[in-house]
Amino acid sequence: MTTKTYTLRGPEIERRWYVVDATDETLGRLASRIARVLEGKHKPTYTPNLDSGDHVIVLNAGKIAVSRDKLTSKVYARHSGYPQGYKEETLGHLLERRPEEVVRRAVKGMLPHSRLGAKQLRKLKIYAGSDHPHQAQRPEPLA
Repeated sequence: MTTKTYTLRGPEIERRWYVVDATDETLGRLASRIARVLEGKHKPTYTPNLDSGDHVIVLNAGKIAVSRDKLTSKVYARHSGYPQGYKEETLGHLLERRPEEVVRRAVKGMLPHSRLGAKQLRKLKIYAGSDHPHQAQRPEPLA
């Protein structure tokens, strides 16, 4: 009896397109569902060292559900590297200014922090409204 482990190769990867409506969805729960699909963990052919995931389109990012406390207490910070270059922005302010960035950062934190994670993040398309230019790919709703 010989048993061999099946290894997925690059040309064998089948990519699908999914669309998600973020209206009244909790930010963290939605981000974890999206990250799972981007990584390809929902497929039986999941391989940790390959980008075998699918494309995800997120609509209505501006209507995402976040608790009132988190709107003021969650802070996104960055530093330019220059003296006095520290900038802070609350979740509420970023949500009204750039709602796509809130979803992108939440998903990015759940992906691998490597070149593979950056490649997987490129398959995420986020829109503040309900229109998107990806009709030709015939996206399916994400379960």
